[in-house]
Amino acid sequence: HKIYGVDVRSIRYPGIISWTTPPGGGTTDYAVDIYYKALEVGNFECFLSENTGLPMMYMNDAIRATIQIMQAPKEQIKIRSSYNLSAISFTPKEIAAEIKKHIPEFSITYNPDFRQKIANSWPSSIDDSRAREDWKWQHEFDLGKMTQVMLENLRKKTA
Repeated sequence: HKIYGVDVRSIRYPGIISWTTPPGGGTTDYAVDIYYKALEVGNFECFLSENTGLPMMYMNDAIRATIQIMQAPKEQIKIRSSYNLSAISFTPKEIAAEIKKHIPEFSITYNPDFRQKIANSWPSSIDDSRAREDWKWQHEFDLGKMTQVMLENLRKKTA
């Protein structure tokens, strides 16, 4: 960009949560798998400790952010390496409590494995203030709204 004026735009996403793709076993995938297990078996054994906070984002917000940065006027784009993007940070304990609002009999246990060390090396939140300032990024899905949409769609998908 500095040499040739090429309009370069990039986003660094947090963990992405979606009901359309099953979890694959990665460190942030517990936040998808917990919804599947809540509906399928009513309980979940989490491979992270209950208070491990990680930055996450619902897929619809990630898609909307991508479109927004592409459509932003070039004079609003101040960072030409990569914008950090964030939405919500939560712990396994917090997501379980939100699920219990919809499925009161849901239970969770904790059995941290090798992924705990990976999660401990990551930040519990991401500063995306530049994206919010430069191109007016705002997430729409909080933990409550995301949980409602995840459970509704997974019920339809698995029915």
